[in-house]
Amino acid sequence: MSDERHRVATTVNGTRHQRDVDGRLLLSDFLRHVLGLTGTRVGCEHGVCGACTIQYDGLPVRSCLMLAVQADGHEIATVEGLAGKDGTLHPLQQALRDTHGLQCGFCTAGILMTMTAFLAEHPKPTEPDIREALSGNLCRCTGYQHIVEAVTLAASRMGGRR
Repeated sequence: MSDERHRVATTVNGTRHQRDVDGRLLLSDFLRHVLGLTGTRVGCEHGVCGACTIQYDGLPVRSCLMLAVQADGHEIATVEGLAGKDGTLHPLQQALRDTHGLQCGFCTAGILMTMTAFLAEHPKPTEPDIREALSGNLCRCTGYQHIVEAVTLAASRMGGRR
């Protein structure tokens, strides 16, 4: 790694953080190892599996394909920020629980971050739309059917609110 350090000031889950980081530190490693937010998983490190998906200024992105310095001045949301301060689950988290859309859990954080962004833009999605939006997130356990059901249930519970 380079000895060159850069100051990164970013807001993660509503909290402002400032750190000096190596210029080649991946955003996924910054979140996990510097900030201790281990909900963001690292699976393939090539942007293929979707386990590291976070929201970057509201858009789902693969944090293993970004450098931490790219987060400077931006808003980041991770799975740790989805539940309410009182522990109330986000409607999609609750729907995944209710429909048994969880198995090993490795892919879950990335799916949650992808699909909460999707639901914000598509409050009344069709099943083909959901499956297309999920196509960048690999899950080896569920077969996706219960995840699709959970997204549909969450959309109905959210009633089109963003």
